Amino acid sequence: MQTGYYVALSSQVALERRLNTLADNVANAGTVGYKAGEVTFDDVLTGLTAKAVSFVSPGADSYNIRAGALRETGNPFDFAVQGDAWFAVETEAGPMMTRDGRFTMRETGELVTLQGYPVLDPGGTPLVLDPLAGPPEVGADGMLQQNGQPVGAIGLFSFVPGPDSIRYGNSGFLPNSEPQPLVDMMDVGVVQGFVEESNVNPVEEMMRLIQVQRTFEQVTALMRDSDNAQKEAIKTMGG
Repeated sequence: MQTGYYVALSSQVALERRLNTLADNVANAGTVGYKAGEVTFDDVLTGLTAKAVSFVSPGADSYNIRAGALRETGNPFDFAVQGDAWFAVETEAGPMMTRDGRFTMRETGELVTLQGYPVLDPGGTPLVLDPLAGPPEVGADGMLQQNGQPVGAIGLFSFVPGPDSIRYGNSGFLPNSEPQPLVDMMDVGVVQGFVEESNVNPVEEMMRLIQVQRTFEQVTALMRDSDNAQKEAIKTMGG
């Protein structure tokens, strides 16, 4: 009887984790560059005999890296990645990989994110522009020009968020190893005047959220019924 409680409890722990992930996705459905979180679960067996009990693992984080839709803004400091690549910005915690290309230029010329993090070039160095030359123009390869003169390049890096990746902010990840720049790649590039929307489908996520909530409630009800049945059995045997 107690084994059933533990199995149900492991299910509730897994469902709660999935519930939190879905809630984060719904909350960030409008966040530029956000990648939907997912959770994968495995069976955990207590043995290899016929009496082995199967529990639900706590789950491992994973991420849907499908590109979101591009939205035109007309802002010359908005950039979107085309292809399998990421921008890199410098934070207090180290380089952060992001698909959020909403940048701006400081009065001193540094190209930074809306949070003030420096944008990095392919060599991992913060980009500094001419503050008197106005907004830059970017080529498909990320090369920046001001008044027709090259002034640097926006770095594009190879990165795949894994189970051990740590979210930083809403749209960024801290890589586990040094990101590798992508140079002379025909299938990746930068588009100016656009931003990448979140890849969350809010309708689908809300449906999943409701399903998980109902499943959690059903497991809770089963545990309560099992507990009541055990109490009645004890009373009957005691009587």
